[in-house]
Amino acid sequence: MTWSPLPVTEWMLIVLCCLSSLYITVAALMRHGSRPWWRMAHPDGQRPKPVSISVLKPLCGLEPRLYANLETFCRQTHPQFQLLFGVSSASDPAVGVVNRLREAYPELDITLVVNDSVHGVNLKVSNLINLAQHARHEVIVIADSDIAVPPDYLHTVSAPLASGQVGVVTCLYRARRVGDVWARLGALFIDEWFVPSVHVARAVGTSRFGFGATLALRRETLDAIGGFHELKDCVADDFWLAEYVRELGLRTHVSELTVTTDVTERDLPSLWLRETRWLRTIRSINPLGFAFLFITFTTPWLIASWLLGLGFDWSGGSIADSTADMIVDLSTSFGLSARLLLHWRNTRDWRSFWRDLPLIPLRDLLLSAEWIAAAFGSHVMWRGARIRIVPRVVAPEVNLTDVSDDR
Repeated sequence: MTWSPLPVTEWMLIVLCCLSSLYITVAALMRHGSRPWWRMAHPDGQRPKPVSISVLKPLCGLEPRLYANLETFCRQTHPQFQLLFGVSSASDPAVGVVNRLREAYPELDITLVVNDSVHGVNLKVSNLINLAQHARHEVIVIADSDIAVPPDYLHTVSAPLASGQVGVVTCLYRARRVGDVWARLGALFIDEWFVPSVHVARAVGTSRFGFGATLALRRETLDAIGGFHELKDCVADDFWLAEYVRELGLRTHVSELTVTTDVTERDLPSLWLRETRWLRTIRSINPLGFAFLFITFTTPWLIASWLLGLGFDWSGGSIADSTADMIVDLSTSFGLSARLLLHWRNTRDWRSFWRDLPLIPLRDLLLSAEWIAAAFGSHVMWRGARIRIVPRVVAPEVNLTDVSDDR
């Protein structure tokens, strides 16, 4: 056996394959903590005194499970909370859903705010500005309309705010598909790519998070950053709300509680628009992190590892070939095993495991294509508006005739 060094480009490809396998292995082994919510703010086990809470829910249109999702907020065990639902028009079909909730839960403090005032490019933030005028309590909780929560949700997300160092609490989420194959692919995007990437980022020390599934903060903190008006031209309003709070010297707490979000896409164009919007938003927030996202797309790298393995020959080959062959084989084995483990950990039973298993390569390849598209695009589709993204805010370029993609 002789020594014949491999080309640098080939070694670089091997290193990238190994990095992808390492990433997916770490992601598959990561476990989100499950300590009781009161111990997060009080290690001695003392439950903090409940605070009064105003829940702000901006609504727009009739989503498939809107009543069921909003009803979970009506079933909270927290002793004192106010539910504020906002729409921009009295003809919005969400109005009927809110009226049904008010009839079903007459004992609750439920307010419907109808206000068509527009304060900036981001129509959701305009809705929040209009809602905030009616908030009466010391803690503000914002949650997207497609979120379902457990009965102890308000207790859980408000407890860490008892610490003077915590400025905002946010929640990760898992997907609930409402539809067929495209909704299943969308659910895999959340459960088997987005959420694991957040866990890995947290493991390496990143704390710059803010998810629309939940943002909880004190009213005085919101006032200190200038209120929702500071977000009226931001696409990533959830992230920037948390970022502005961090700039006050307060930290973000990612709750141990995971909520549920609906995935309702029924075709490829709507799935593509939503996911490229997410990716372009990530690019606007963290360009360097976005540039290296390609490492997290497992299937293309497993295919590359397999093709590399075909190019090496143990018998009669060089030492470099043999070493590279061994590294590639190990990388492929670990990467494939970890990808299957990650899929198993995010499925609820063997039936769903096998049902969605053939979708994994398609999911990863589609994500790779979306990443390439997001790298070159400069606009996103949001609530029927075509909006130009710039690093911190968005320019007011809106075309309401374009196809809507609201998630």
